[in-house]
Amino acid sequence: MDSNLYPDLTAAGSLAALLELVAADLGVDVTTVPGNWGSVVSAGIATSVPEREPLSVHIGAESRWFGVSGWSRGVELITGGTSDLRAVVRAGVVWGEGRGLRELHELLPFLHFTELAEAHERGPASAVEVRWRLIREEAAEAPDFPQFGLLVEAALAEPRLRQLYPFSSHWTLGFNARTGIPCPPEVAITPSFEDGPYRVKGFPHGSVIAEAATAREAVALAVAHLPAGLGPAVAGSAASDT
Repeated sequence: MDSNLYPDLTAAGSLAALLELVAADLGVDVTTVPGNWGSVVSAGIATSVPEREPLSVHIGAESRWFGVSGWSRGVELITGGTSDLRAVVRAGVVWGEGRGLRELHELLPFLHFTELAEAHERGPASAVEVRWRLIREEAAEAPDFPQFGLLVEAALAEPRLRQLYPFSSHWTLGFNARTGIPCPPEVAITPSFEDGPYRVKGFPHGSVIAEAATAREAVALAVAHLPAGLGPAVAGSAASDT
């Protein structure tokens, strides 16, 4: 940490202590928690909303800057950066009160969210719907690799896969039973490369379960490997409650 950029932080001894001093000056109550990168450069501002994690705060290295990140059920909902530490404390307060994403941005314009984050806020069904649309847009932007687009459309046409939360990694299409991370996929499919087969896998870069000549056949094989009774994707991650 550059003490010339952060003399107040140097004096306070830790970012959590500095946040508490700023909160006292503002006349608001905050509870700080340890950060992920050491007490000097990071801290968290606790929240009273059970499904929301503490607002993560960290400092910049090359200029005076404070970055924030708000996660809920394995999904990053808001991010932002500002040189105004008072605004950071206010962000911690309103995030901890459970304010909606649009209201957070209206109150503190340095806070930003994506269309997908707002979909997650509405619920898992909305997140699944928006994620599928984004995956289709990704396929449309790769006209030189039509095999991926064929795979996406074949998977989307299958109800048992369409209800899951999709993701892509190096063109491999995976399907999660939860909308947050971390969450191992139920199954994944790698598209055909250079006239090779479509490959069904347990993990995006794991061993091959089965091979198929077409996207539709690969989807059928993937569905056969889904757990019986698997329902629509739910909110949360492997590390959080649903």
